Amino acid sequence: MPRLTVAQAIVTFLARQFSERDGARRRLIPACFGIFGHGNVAGIGEALASTEVDLPYHLCRTEQGMVHTAAAYARMTDRLSTLACTTSIGPGATNLVTGAAGATINRLPVLLLPGDIFATRVTNPVLQELEDPRSYDVSVTDALRPVSRYWDRINRPEQLPAALLAAMRVLTDPVETGAVTLALPQDVQAEAYDWPAELFADRVWHVPRPRPDAAAVDRAAAAVTAARRPLLIAGGGVIYSGAGEALRSFAEAYGVPVAETQAGKGALSHDHPLALGAVGVTGTTAANEIAGGADLVIGVGTRYSDFTTASGTLFGAEARFVNLNITGFDAAKLSGVQLVGDARECLSALGAACAGWGSEPAYRASVTELKGRWADVVERARHAEPDARPTQTAVIGAVNDAAGPRDVVVCAAGSMPGDLHRLWRSADPKSYHVEYGYSCMGYEIAGGIGVKLAAPEREVFVLVGDGSYLMLPSELATAVADGVKLVVVLVDNQGFASIGRLSESVGARRLGTAYLDRGGAPLPVDLGANAASLGAELIRVSTMTQLRAALATAKRAERTTVVHVRTDRFETGPDGGAWWDVPVAEVSTTVEARSARAWYEAGRKDRHSHLRPA
Repeated sequence: MPRLTVAQAIVTFLARQFSERDGARRRLIPACFGIFGHGNVAGIGEALASTEVDLPYHLCRTEQGMVHTAAAYARMTDRLSTLACTTSIGPGATNLVTGAAGATINRLPVLLLPGDIFATRVTNPVLQELEDPRSYDVSVTDALRPVSRYWDRINRPEQLPAALLAAMRVLTDPVETGAVTLALPQDVQAEAYDWPAELFADRVWHVPRPRPDAAAVDRAAAAVTAARRPLLIAGGGVIYSGAGEALRSFAEAYGVPVAETQAGKGALSHDHPLALGAVGVTGTTAANEIAGGADLVIGVGTRYSDFTTASGTLFGAEARFVNLNITGFDAAKLSGVQLVGDARECLSALGAACAGWGSEPAYRASVTELKGRWADVVERARHAEPDARPTQTAVIGAVNDAAGPRDVVVCAAGSMPGDLHRLWRSADPKSYHVEYGYSCMGYEIAGGIGVKLAAPEREVFVLVGDGSYLMLPSELATAVADGVKLVVVLVDNQGFASIGRLSESVGARRLGTAYLDRGGAPLPVDLGANAASLGAELIRVSTMTQLRAALATAKRAERTTVVHVRTDRFETGPDGGAWWDVPVAEVSTTVEARSARAWYEAGRKDRHSHLRPA
């Protein structure tokens, strides 16, 4: 029976965990990110430094950033692998909360190992301890409970084996996965124990492909074959399942057009005749028009967020839904016919059950016409004269042209996710990586590191606005230190373009959305110089010709390069015509707010409940 500290046991255990799906085995936790303090340096820190197992350590610059990196890594590996993240107690632990929330909202596995206060309590209160008068058992790590899918505190070594197994189960469960937290009191981390040797044997966690219930398939097929104007919406579950081929086969066999959520973009190549592109608030006019007239919506692997449904206004009152999802919780939404199981298995079963049916030729022709109209809009938006100052949409076009079909674009917050969703041409299911479940400012660079670590053979283009960049620029230093090559396109428009437009639309007069001093002058902040000071190569551009040349140079470079480009925050890209529910002040002294309220009242009249008899 090996005698190891609790921390040494954790490190040894993690190095021997594997996931398996479709016969392919891989490391479940191939590396650990961390920042050390008194709450973990003598425990997990010592274990990583001294334990002779294959669990490489990486130093990040922020605790939030490391969780973003782990989540991006998990997404890029179809949730079959992720990274561990260790922190000290106090602010190190609470800095995990934002990243953990993003991972759980996006259904992505991450393993969090924060330090915690003394289990023995003999020296209470310790540095950074939250003294809650209700109980000595409360610490700041309890803040991670609501954003974790599994949370446990290891107060005794004997508790560790069961907790580790439970943590791995949740990480590898496609239904339950999200952030997993094991809070580790600093005294317990350093405590030795005689462990059963079996704990450290290689362990393979088999990730299933649940097949749908036969009766549910029949019900779904009956709904599909009764439809005349069907639409399929591909969500992230299509990509995580590797169901792209099954999706394409179903769409082609029955003439069903395909629209995509942010997480599902790339499920069907942009140039496929049935690919309508983005749907919803950030959608295309083609997808949204078809969605508005659809009599049946087949949702595959989507959680139907308000952006996808345009806050319940996108689909007509008579639309019915068939929901294919591995999670029963999501399959039950919008009163849909529920087909619970793996996306690939569900599509295959449904396809077989719908033999002999197909959409009408006239309907397919309308899809082709609408798709062609939107393609013309995209071409105009992507175009800018060679010597012109770049617009944001022209920047996106230039990056898309510079990227190869398997290269990856990473983004998360601001106005760019909407423009990317509408305009980016994806030829590969892993070429589009936009975090829009949480739309967390600061995700981009840290997420780009995770993407590159998971797919080093791909070029990674990080598109980040100045507002999001200023939230978490420090992970540039992590990329440089670890030799993780990124192409970061820093779009600088001196403010928050997306929220500025939203503020204006609700009558809030763009308050707090521009980078100005108290006198109204632009701030003398040089974001390019900041990037260079963190170790990145810097290229400044001011015209489209310079931008295209800079992207080519950055792509050839061997180290992280930042392309700094100024744009105008008042310029807007094409709109898909969908509505989003952002409540407007019901009473106001301003004309702008009163006008916005009238527009809001008119918009929400189009909301439908889609309730159907059971």
